[in-house]
Amino acid sequence: MKMSERPKDLRPREKLAAKGAAALSDYELLMAIIGSGTAQADVTKIARDVRRLIAEKGSELTYEDLMVVRSLGPAKATQIMAGFELWRRQFEVPDRPIIDSPEKAVEQLADIRDKKQEYFVCLTLDGANRLIAKRIITIGTLTSSLVHPREVFADAITDRAASIIVAHNHPSGNLGPSEADRAVTTRMQKASELLGINLIDHIIVTVNSYRSIT
Repeated sequence: MKMSERPKDLRPREKLAAKGAAALSDYELLMAIIGSGTAQADVTKIARDVRRLIAEKGSELTYEDLMVVRSLGPAKATQIMAGFELWRRQFEVPDRPIIDSPEKAVEQLADIRDKKQEYFVCLTLDGANRLIAKRIITIGTLTSSLVHPREVFADAITDRAASIIVAHNHPSGNLGPSEADRAVTTRMQKASELLGINLIDHIIVTVNSYRSIT
């Protein structure tokens, strides 16, 4: 049944206003979010296609997935994704830690603090600073770790990360950044600006302490 054929009190927006959001089915909630259809597709059909996508993709649903739906359009696809993401940030029980301070980043680095070689690590984060993944990028010698921005940002791009934190350990126990450390940071910052993935921090850790280079 097209939206125009429904009694007014059974249309999603009117029903929500009268009975509350809990009274609507998933299908009706999607119709309320989408609002209206086009000449090519009524809102009921668009909502049905979106609901099918959600059933298939679950939490992995992307903007690109929604853009496949005929007549949905970028504005409504953006509206749906923004609504989902806001709900996740506010109400979903987090299964990944939020890294919003150097101290919380350092908590993720306990395994490299006492290594005898330099380990260069990257933490990728989403738009809410939730940890997506932690990866060891390179393992160096006792005094140096060679790393290139492409090795860091390749995974960040795959993760669709909004930002990253990079870190490495100093086996010597000296927290002072070397010239190589500063050069790596500068290269990372330039790549970050070019790719639009924010470099939040570059952290040096030792067994007993830590220091930010940025």
